[in-house]
Amino acid sequence: MGKLYIVPTPVGNLEDMTFRAIRILKEADLILAEDTRTSGILLKHFEIKNAMQSHHKFNEHKTVESVVNRIKGGETVALISDAGTPGISDPGFLVARECARNGVEVECLPGATAFVPALVASGLPCDRFCFEGFLPQKKGRMTRLKVLAEESRTMVFYESPYRLVKTLTQFAECFGTERQASVSREISKVHEETVRGTLSDLVAHFTANEPRGEIVIVIAGIDKE
Repeated sequence: MGKLYIVPTPVGNLEDMTFRAIRILKEADLILAEDTRTSGILLKHFEIKNAMQSHHKFNEHKTVESVVNRIKGGETVALISDAGTPGISDPGFLVARECARNGVEVECLPGATAFVPALVASGLPCDRFCFEGFLPQKKGRMTRLKVLAEESRTMVFYESPYRLVKTLTQFAECFGTERQASVSREISKVHEETVRGTLSDLVAHFTANEPRGEIVIVIAGIDKE
């Protein structure tokens, strides 16, 4: 029987790619890629010429069975996303779950992910935190925010730059304008930036300065004392 490797890829700087990740991708019989065009650039850079197959949120329900069968037939399959660790707000959960259910070995390599650097650099407590990823866009969004208003752990969110000011404004309404937070963008890239302050400060900053790039928001939990 083969094996499924879940392989993190850089969120920005290609130097964040590990030697082991390169070796696994070169040895794999098949590479599952969220976007073969994006991943093709990465693979070309590291001279990896193995077969690729699209595996994204629109087709993973249809392809997961065939992938599991290929692994059970003896092939080694490596899963990558456009950036970061697959399964963290990216496709990956379904194929990992089905492999586990079928007794197929799943191994996830340690490596790049956007929220850990943003959390550690925020200056907020990171000994205990909750990762929320992307909030629901419509249904259930405000209900979730009301629940999180009582969360005492540091909270981590992903957001689009186009929705950042709206989301920060909603956070300020639900958590209070003086709640401490940070916004990190373009992690590991040339224009990486972290802005810290109250939610009110951050709303003002990004209203005046249009945000660009991938966004991670880190917010302090409620002080119940």
